[in-house]
Amino acid sequence: MRPFIRPRPVENPALRLVLLHHAGSSAMVYYPLVRLLPADWDVLLLDLPGRGSRHGEQPDREMTRVVDRVLADVTPQADGRYALFGHSMGAIVASEVARRLAGQGRPPVWVGVSGRCAPASPVDHPARLVTLDDESLLTTLVGLGGLPALIGEVPELREQFLRIVRPDLEAVASYRPRVDRSPLPCPITVFGGIDDPFAPLGSLPAWQEETVAPLRQCLFPGGHFYFADDALPEFARQLRAELHAELGTQAARAAG
Repeated sequence: MRPFIRPRPVENPALRLVLLHHAGSSAMVYYPLVRLLPADWDVLLLDLPGRGSRHGEQPDREMTRVVDRVLADVTPQADGRYALFGHSMGAIVASEVARRLAGQGRPPVWVGVSGRCAPASPVDHPARLVTLDDESLLTTLVGLGGLPALIGEVPELREQFLRIVRPDLEAVASYRPRVDRSPLPCPITVFGGIDDPFAPLGSLPAWQEETVAPLRQCLFPGGHFYFADDALPEFARQLRAELHAELGTQAARAAG
């Protein structure tokens, strides 16, 4: 099974960008974003097991296994200039995979993390969500704005969603960052909604501990899914700006 959707393969890209989805989602959540990104970027949308082309695979229930699997998927793509971006669960995966690749001497040029408290911040909501019954879990997740209400009304959609979201949430709840981890040698930009209950504004500056570079923040109106629907173009603009700034810095450094 192929782990990636590659909407528009680019040979000799200016940048390869790997996008990592949130719990209960799939690579398709980023499909509308691709058309808003530069044509010379090779954009890879990764599916975790249990969805998309990997629907026949069992989702992992431990974050260490999720990271191991994504590392194996991303490593062949980690040549040239590449970057990682992840939202919520995907933010954890992006930062941990980046750290593992950096340890191999192949760091990304940039990591974007979204909708997630920093690893050093105490987080209780994943464990709390895991304990909810199906109805309460669906009500809570629909209330965040990232799911259509219809998902709870169509039995087939409901069962399919619960089959992947529960293991994903268990994996997030199992996450225990290593206390001896080294900060990333590349910049991190943290993205967030100003009203996100799962990633309060006060928790975001702690991402500075995860990088040797100055932390950058991009904040938007809205909650956990601040980039949904009409807000997507502005999110894409900020994403492009952050990466262009970093690519420009690297070019200037090389010229100097």
